[in-house]
Amino acid sequence: MAMPAAASTNIVLRLEMDKDSTTFGRIATAIGAAGGDIVAVDVSGTSKTTTIRDLTVNISETHRKELIVSALNKLPGVHVLQVSDQTFLMHLGGKIEVTPKMTIKTRDDLSRVYTPGVANVSMAIYEEPGRAHTLTIKRNTIAVVSDGTAVLGLGNIGPLAAMPVMEGKAMLFKQLAGVDAFPICLDTQDTEEIIATIKRIAPAFGGINLEDISSPRCFEIERRLIEELDIPVFHDDQHGTAVVLLAGILNAVKLAGKRLPDCKVVLNGVGAAGIACTKILLAAGVTNIIGVDRAGALVSGRDYEHDAWNWYAGHTNPEREQGVLSDVITGADIFIGVSAPGVLKADDIRKMAKDPIVFAMANPTPEIAPEEAEGLVRVMATGRSDYPNQINNVLCFPGLFRGVLDCRASRVTEEMKLAAAHAIASVVTEEELNEYYIIPSVFNPHVAEKVKEAVIQAAYASGVARRRERGVQQSAVKVLTQA
Repeated sequence: MAMPAAASTNIVLRLEMDKDSTTFGRIATAIGAAGGDIVAVDVSGTSKTTTIRDLTVNISETHRKELIVSALNKLPGVHVLQVSDQTFLMHLGGKIEVTPKMTIKTRDDLSRVYTPGVANVSMAIYEEPGRAHTLTIKRNTIAVVSDGTAVLGLGNIGPLAAMPVMEGKAMLFKQLAGVDAFPICLDTQDTEEIIATIKRIAPAFGGINLEDISSPRCFEIERRLIEELDIPVFHDDQHGTAVVLLAGILNAVKLAGKRLPDCKVVLNGVGAAGIACTKILLAAGVTNIIGVDRAGALVSGRDYEHDAWNWYAGHTNPEREQGVLSDVITGADIFIGVSAPGVLKADDIRKMAKDPIVFAMANPTPEIAPEEAEGLVRVMATGRSDYPNQINNVLCFPGLFRGVLDCRASRVTEEMKLAAAHAIASVVTEEELNEYYIIPSVFNPHVAEKVKEAVIQAAYASGVARRRERGVQQSAVKVLTQA
């Protein structure tokens, strides 16, 4: 998942002020000097010698909070009692909850939702396990599973610290596509333990969204779970990024008058996301893509430390170009960055083909700042929300999982991913398409629906959709009749 760009926010400072030794003017001056802007003042308590005030302060960067608190603590007669901000307040008690779909008002209600009536439903599922998709939350619920080893741009912060991120993702699933998602953070980083644990909890869910699991373990975990479970398993950091990337690339090449099979593509950062992006680009028709990592350009015939790199080298770089990024980028039509800040230079872009396309997706700081690339590129995209053309996984995963749940797909195929990418790209109309709008907004209400429909069609074409037309309704009627 991409690290969000820094944005302005409000913090609330509760201050105890000694009336004899300080003034509000001094406090306001100190806050202003530290980069804060007071937008509201409330008196919450007073005595003969002190007053307590709540100051709402707008800050443009998160580190300003510490600077302001430090400045206030140095003032005589000022005691900082509490500091809170909008973000922390939104997380109090967590961001999601479980609510029942109906109210139990009578004994009759109780007997139907629980004992003794529920026994009939349990036995119906026992006799025909597929009914669990109709008669339990499995029909509309997925698990968002992480071990906390590769969270946002924070790295290995563990399962507890990963929970707010997984809760946030669950919110997006529900709001954008009506999918019930539950965050599950595992207190293990052992590959086999993670696989075994997910397999044991799988009966409750209709799909598994793997999230923020470090490379290369994520490859093995996903592969094994796909093989050993009968529900879709989707590592969003890999495939969600790849789908949205391709959607943006499809519109970018259209705008630049290029054909994707004719393009030379250079990708910097051959990790989980980079490999998935490469696979979907190959599936979309790209024939010349070169991956660059700390070993330089990956070339077939060499023995690399990771099996994933050996696979990559064997399926890319047909001209066997060698060297570092600045060497192989010569003549490239497209640059894709899923790596580190500042690795792409303006001189590198000048070596690219006419009307170069640059997707610098490192977060929070891209491989090259859009300001540096301005005037050199035809199309520029980043992972940040404060620049045009944000490549954000939110455009993919809600609609994709809505689709796989609705058609009861057993897995997610490459055709389904391609269909999702084309669906996202199609939301931008010919009239709307321009250099600053190649990808729809994450708030565009049409994205999830279009992705859902495209994924369902591709699932049936791929032979992985298990739900027949009206099958679920007919099964439910049969069960209720038998009961």
